[in-house]
This record gives sequence, structure tokens and C-alpha cells, in this order.
Amino acid sequence: MQAITNEEKPLLSRIGDLTQLTENYMRGFKYPILPRSRLDLCLIPITRVRPLQLNRQASSYTIPTMTTGVFRYIDPASSVGADGSQVKPWSKVDVDQTSFKRTERKRSVINIRDAARSTPFGVDVSGFDVFTSPAKETAFTDDEAVREGYYAEVEELLRKKIPGIKKVVIFDHTIRKREKDSARQPVQQLHVDQTPGAAEVRVRRHIEDPVEAEELIKGRYQIINVWRPIGHAATDFPLAVVDWRTTHPEDLISVDLLYPKRKDGDDHDDRGKEVRPDEATFTSTEGYEVRGETYAIAPSDKHKFYYAKDMTPEEVMLIKCFDSRSQGLPGGREGLAGLTPHTAFVDPATPADAKGRQSIEVRCLVFY
Repeated sequence: MQAITNEEKPLLSRIGDLTQLTENYMRGFKYPILPRSRLDLCLIPITRVRPLQLNRQASSYTIPTMTTGVFRYIDPASSVGADGSQVKPWSKVDVDQTSFKRTERKRSVINIRDAARSTPFGVDVSGFDVFTSPAKETAFTDDEAVREGYYAEVEELLRKKIPGIKKVVIFDHTIRKREKDSARQPVQQLHVDQTPGAAEVRVRRHIEDPVEAEELIKGRYQIINVWRPIGHAATDFPLAVVDWRTTHPEDLISVDLLYPKRKDGDDHDDRGKEVRPDEATFTSTEGYEVRGETYAIAPSDKHKFYYAKDMTPEEVMLIKCFDSRSQGLPGGREGLAGLTPHTAFVDPATPADAKGRQSIEVRCLVFY
């Protein structure tokens, strides 16, 4: 694919009714492919295509290094009732507990650092990107410091690396630690953080002015996670991503995301309040409510996995969770990445003395 320069005009694509799409998703319909004859024209700015920032000095092709991993998918049969009807699965946000069964597949995982020398990657191409970008905030122990300091660094990074951004709203962050008593462990299941319906709900929830929210929804918007290791390299339980170009709409299964009910009137702000629940309540939904919708991923031999080997705290990965102008959505452009399935995984090459993974992910609404 040829790179798109900054001087080139925005490409023409087509737009339909996003509201209808959201309603379809809330009812559990599959990812729609709309006929071009039913779509209206609109202008869409597209991020230029280029390889990852890492290892770009290399002039000759190098065979990428790789490892293997056992990846956990949703078992599609477990979301079908005894009468053959679809049963909406659920997953809890504070503990690894779901209403569905999982199935495992062994896959090769390619090191992005080598693959970037010959393969184009980017948030609009593959759904993810990796950059060297040291942060001033390094401890991430003070929640207020993260919000007041690191959030600004994240917004600056996004504006620097992705052209055309008009507005950024950071609505959440999660710190994960692979420690026994941690309320947020690395997630060891392939998933996407937001469905199209959930993404629109996010806009309406976090944009206080309803008139402004409606206008922003009419335009192009994304949800992007900014992921960074904390303290030391993420050698233990590294993050793997699936190239969007190897996914298919049938791979995506909508899952209700359950949060503990809050009584403190804090408008569902869970940051810094996660508590690991009692093991006796793991399988119960009592005391929980649906406050989000994600995608679980069904198995496919076409999925191509990547990871940044020994990713350091000086590096960040941008992970696209949603794009209102991606292929398959109303007004979407063919070839424009819409999402990135991702998961933690066990690398069999991990040294026995590797420190437990710690990481922070910041979730951002990005408007154009």
C-alpha cells in the first residue's frame, strides 16, 4: 500500500446511519457490511501509512524473530442456548470470570521490531503502532498524579503521532500488576475493549454538552488505548496484538461487561477504587451491573499475532479499539483499520527470574 502524504487531499468515502448501526449492535446483530449504493458521500482524513518507528534504519530485509503462545478465545458454542438461540455472554471487569467457555489455540507471535522493517504498520493500517516515547511520570503510584500529569503527556503523544486530531478526551486508565492480590491482573483472553454501540455511549457519557456530543458523533471519532510498561521491561506476560488485516467480522462476539455497583454517587468512576472480590462470589452476578460492551474473539487460523519483545517503560503501544470511519461501518473506508484484538500471553522464552509485569493503559476518545 502506498503511503499517503500530508499534502494529499482527504479521500472520499461514504457514510450511512450510525444510529441504526448502534441499535443493531445493542440487539446483538453481527458486524454489518453495507452496500455502497445505500451510502452518502463524506470527506474522511486518513492517517498516512508508514512502518513502525522502531528499527527504521535497517536497509536490508531481516527474517523476523518470533515466539509461540497459547491464546484463549471464546468458544462460540458456549453463547448458544439449549434451544439454539443466541445467549448474550458476560464478563466481569474486576476478576477473570465469564459466563462463556474458552478454547485455546497455539499460535506463532512475531516480534514487531523485526517485522516493521518490511511490513507497514499503523493505527489506521494494522490497528496498532509502537513508539519510543519516555514519560515524565514513571512511578504511577499516585492516581491524582496520573490524571493531572500523565494524561497531558498522553494527549501530547497522540497529537504528535496522529495528524488531524481536534479533540482528545481521556476517560479512564487501568494499572495492571501480575501480583496475587492485584485487583487488575493482565487479561489473558483475546478481546476488543469497545463495540460500536459502546463507543457511542462513551461519547455521550463523557461529553457533557449533549449538543456537542451529537455533533462529534456525526464526525470521525476513535477510541485508542495508550499502553506502557511500568518500572521494567514487560518480558513477563507480554502484550500480543492481532493484525486487523487478518480479522473478519464473524470473529467478533459481543459481550456485556459487568462492573460492581457503586453507592458513592461518583458517576461510575472506578479509577483507583478496584478491589478484588471474594472468591465465593466469582460466579454470581449479584451486586454487578452492565456498564460496557466488549468483543470476545472467536478462533481463526487467519489471525496474525505480533508483540514488542521486552517492551520497555520508555515505549508505548497505541491500540485502536474503535473507529467510526473504519471498513464495514457506515461511511467507512475500505482498508481502514477499525479495531485491534489483544491479550496478555505466556512467552515460553521468558526467563525464570523475570519480574512480574506491570503496565498502565490509558483510554482515549479521539475526535477529528
